[in-house]
Amino acid sequence: MSADAQAPVRVGVVGLGYWGPNLARNFAAIAGCELAWLCDASQPAREQCSSAHPTARVSADPQDLLDDPELDAVVLATPVPTHAGLAVAVADAGKHCFVEKPLARSAADAQRAVDAAERAGKILMVGHLLEYHPAVHRLQELLDGGELGDLYYVYGNRLNLGKLRADENALWSLGAHDVSVVLALIGEEPVECLAHGSSFVREGVEDVVFCYLRFPSGAVAHLHLSWLDPHKERRLTVVGSQRMATFDDMQIEGKLTVYDKGFDEDARSWGEYIARSGDIYSPRVPNVEPLRLECEHFLACIRTGQTPRSDGHNGLRVVRVLERLQRSLDENA
Repeated sequence: MSADAQAPVRVGVVGLGYWGPNLARNFAAIAGCELAWLCDASQPAREQCSSAHPTARVSADPQDLLDDPELDAVVLATPVPTHAGLAVAVADAGKHCFVEKPLARSAADAQRAVDAAERAGKILMVGHLLEYHPAVHRLQELLDGGELGDLYYVYGNRLNLGKLRADENALWSLGAHDVSVVLALIGEEPVECLAHGSSFVREGVEDVVFCYLRFPSGAVAHLHLSWLDPHKERRLTVVGSQRMATFDDMQIEGKLTVYDKGFDEDARSWGEYIARSGDIYSPRVPNVEPLRLECEHFLACIRTGQTPRSDGHNGLRVVRVLERLQRSLDENA
């Protein structure tokens, strides 16, 4: 059932570390939404976030949110190993759930969360942020409209000299972003998942990973993931039979560029091809914060009952691919 269209949607955020305050800020700023709860085990985190949202109730225990009969939805920005268990608890408490990516550390746990939400008849949405990026949305439109032709291959670089992690490798920390976008663009699950990586700084935690995905249609994808790199890159390139396009999230303007490049059959000789290098242009993309769009979409789904773009099944597919890549990573260690 959809929420009362007149009443504000009451939301609580659990996890106020790195990303939780950004979620709290966005939900608090959206008309028709009330940020009702802030929750974290850390007292300094609670105090810092509650100073920005003084009307929200504060707790160290997620159970307080689950026990509030007036709370409509819980937003989870907790450590990844807790995602699935908390998502199940939220559904069992009869509340809608937004959970940060990835949905779980295993496909089995992700399936538990999906099943719990479906039993409860509640929304389960996974925070695959790039699926709400206006440039990615426009890129999807170009593909669906045939402007790039048949999709040949996709490759992405997500690189940085970033924070070293002890409990999550570059595949799970960085790869969840690009895997979700690749699956959305291609519209298929891969039939082959290969990964190689190395643990240069911290033993047993791969700080650089190379992934290869092959799809039923014949399309392939390659991902380079690293937090041990001199360059900061967030770039995805799509190569089609007619045109090519690049999404570069590090650009202030012109985040999406289309290249009229490719090979055309030479009409003067049978079986010969000539290279074509035409115009390069940047389609107009709205300058809207993807996180705001993502939060607004979650609230709209609660109100209308529509299925989120990145619903639980979407999150499950991403976890399934990450799990297969991790298995390959382990085998190739």
